[in-house]
Amino acid sequence: MGFECEEDAQRVYAVLPKRFGKYGLNLHPTKTRLIPFARPCMGQEEGKRTAEKGKGTFDFLGFTHYWGRTRKGGYAVKRKTASKRMSRSLKAINQWMQSHLHVGMGEQWVKLKQKLHGHFAYYGITGNAEALERFRDEVKGLWHKWLNRRSRRSGGMSWQRFEELLQGLYPFPPARVIHSIYAAKS
Repeated sequence: MGFECEEDAQRVYAVLPKRFGKYGLNLHPTKTRLIPFARPCMGQEEGKRTAEKGKGTFDFLGFTHYWGRTRKGGYAVKRKTASKRMSRSLKAINQWMQSHLHVGMGEQWVKLKQKLHGHFAYYGITGNAEALERFRDEVKGLWHKWLNRRSRRSGGMSWQRFEELLQGLYPFPPARVIHSIYAAKS
């Protein structure tokens, strides 16, 4: 929940456990807290605004929420993939590639496409295109690394050969925004 006035937030925070208790629910004490998340002043410089570590950002549902500039120069709440989620997803894909090194390239490619589509389906929101592209590039790099380890005799797979495969037989899906906040308006 977001509040403009801190007093309102304090009042709701005090009543919320009682309200949840009515329905047999409770709030997790380490996951429920008040976070200062005020809009930056228009005249304030970027460096001064982010001097306090963590102030003005928070992670929720796999996204880091932060204040960013709009195209018109104002401020808006923006979202990007949380760094912990990004590294956790990449680590899982790396482990999968390592354990499926013996599988044919075609089968690996099909599964990697599915994994990328799944990642894009969740994290593909307006404003997160840069993180999606970075994830896609990291997965390509991991796949090259593991394909490179398959053959010691031929000296591995060069980047040039790998890029030719990606352009021809095994293209990766483009990193794209699936959930647009602008399309949600009715």
